[in-house]
Amino acid sequence: MTHDFSDIQQQFESYVNDIVYATMTTVDAKGRPRARVLIPVWEIVGGAPLGWLVTYKTPVKAAHLAGNPHTTFSYWDRRQNAVAVDTVARWVDDPAEKARIWDLYRRDSYDPGRFWTGPDDPKYHLLRLEPWRIQVIRGSDLKSTIWRATLVGADSA
Repeated sequence: MTHDFSDIQQQFESYVNDIVYATMTTVDAKGRPRARVLIPVWEIVGGAPLGWLVTYKTPVKAAHLAGNPHTTFSYWDRRQNAVAVDTVARWVDDPAEKARIWDLYRRDSYDPGRFWTGPDDPKYHLLRLEPWRIQVIRGSDLKSTIWRATLVGADSA
């Protein structure tokens, strides 16, 4: 285990950029999981990862996150390379941040214009993903490394 994200940053970025799609899992009020496949984007801020997800604020997703903001993003490929990202998610309504992340998506993964008319579209929503634990697994030998944040804004247990 490490608290220095630079120990896994290269492997994390390589796998996430190669795999692209992640399974996002939330839980309902009865503790039942729900998974959906989405494309988060990641940036490094102050030496730590920070994720963003442009998404629809569906009633199910909104209710799950209101009841429990902890979510997991899981990446996997056929070579058995994998990344598991445990986060605390929160909705962001700031227009400037929504516009910035719109541009980040256009540069890094795909054009959100396929789903929304622009960052001011009322159906366009943004989730900030603050990781507290990331595990990367190299498929060739199943070597696993876990990063944990040193300071967490919410309970990480």
